[in-house]
Amino acid sequence: MRLLISRLITGARASTNLQRTITLRYKNTMGDEVQKAQQAGGEEDTIFGKIARKEIPCEFLFEDDKCVAFNDISPQAPKHILVIPRKPIRQLSLADDSDEQLLGHLLLVARRVAKEQGLGSGFRLVINDGKDGAQSVYHLHIHILGGRQMQWPPG
Repeated sequence: MRLLISRLITGARASTNLQRTITLRYKNTMGDEVQKAQQAGGEEDTIFGKIARKEIPCEFLFEDDKCVAFNDISPQAPKHILVIPRKPIRQLSLADDSDEQLLGHLLLVARRVAKEQGLGSGFRLVINDGKDGAQSVYHLHIHILGGRQMQWPPG
């Protein structure tokens, strides 16, 4: 979807009104995510914990004893996958030094899943941390974003 939007915006025939409409919709989506992050954080158990424990049905793209990966329900790119540890770590800044191997494992799984999902030409990994980092679910998770050209700066 964003690839199509990007092509419309950069195309010679893209109108100024279309550009404004698309920009406003994108900003509204981003505002919604920030608003969710501002309101999040109080829950002890999260939807990701329930998914990892298989209390909520989910089709996993990857699963082992340490983590799971699945498609994001609200994709921000043509490919948007989440990698979450089974261990309930609230956020990266609260991880213990003893989580070193698990954190490395999550990155290696993200690399593997990205490759399996056809993101060989590139992808972005994102970890939101805390309210100002726009974290809306307080269970550590890695976003794999790809399938289109990423922009810089990211936020």
